[in-house]
Amino acid sequence: MSDLNLNHLRYFWEVAHDGNLTRTASRLNLSQSAVSVQIRKLEDRLGHAVFERRGRQLHLTEAGRITLDYADTIFGAGQEMLATLKQMGSPRQVLRVGALATLSRNFQIEFLRPLLGKPDVELVLRSGTSVELLQGLETLSLDVVLTNRAPAPDAMTAFNVHPLSEQPVSVIGTPARLGAPLSLPDLLQSNPIIVPTKDSPVRVGFDTLCAKLGITPMLAAEVDDMAMMRLLVREDVGLAVLPPIVVKNELASGMLKEVDHLAGLTESFQAVTISRKFPNPLLAPLLRRLQEANRPT
Repeated sequence: MSDLNLNHLRYFWEVAHDGNLTRTASRLNLSQSAVSVQIRKLEDRLGHAVFERRGRQLHLTEAGRITLDYADTIFGAGQEMLATLKQMGSPRQVLRVGALATLSRNFQIEFLRPLLGKPDVELVLRSGTSVELLQGLETLSLDVVLTNRAPAPDAMTAFNVHPLSEQPVSVIGTPARLGAPLSLPDLLQSNPIIVPTKDSPVRVGFDTLCAKLGITPMLAAEVDDMAMMRLLVREDVGLAVLPPIVVKNELASGMLKEVDHLAGLTESFQAVTISRKFPNPLLAPLLRRLQEANRPT
């Protein structure tokens, strides 16, 4: 490593993750030319270009993608070392959790429940897209990502997917809307329906069920956020196709009513981690608790 300048590698790593030379230079309080010089010196040492310019955009070359994988490992290990040593010198432990922005808040609370209110634990909670959150795992700024959409297997990234829970999906509505008992087909045909967007596994299953029943539901709203679906069904905009956990407080209070499980239709929740030499000790008990609670008896 003595003949590889880590400063050159660091500037490349910063630009590669930002995806923009101007933004990186501004963030580091440097000129664009200064950052460009560092990257050129790295390319000279490697004997390969790491970026190619297409219009105003920088794109990684094949050599650049390989270099980024190694840089992630090198600088990620450094961040992990500092975080681990910092925790050793502090009586408080920190767990950094990312969650898909559209994920049920009730499910997130249930996952974190054993740590809530503990005086020696600090929770750092972040929401975002799958891409943002998985990148956070790779750079070790997150310990775990909660999702209902497991990442596709990737030979270049060691993501570990931990199944946590599989929740049945039901038809949910206000008591006023659900006054007269109806069969499921009549219920879906005679009421406006609030559904997830088409990229959701729940929506795919619901559309398949409707086709099997020979009905065309009238859609009141297509929503990519569980919290918004919860608000819309509370406002009696229509019946919602949801896992009951999303509205468990409203069901308990009688504000909403669960009509029927949609046979065979479920939503799966997973935790995603990445292999680490020093995994966060707070995480394993949380994963084990939900996995054991939802294990078939």
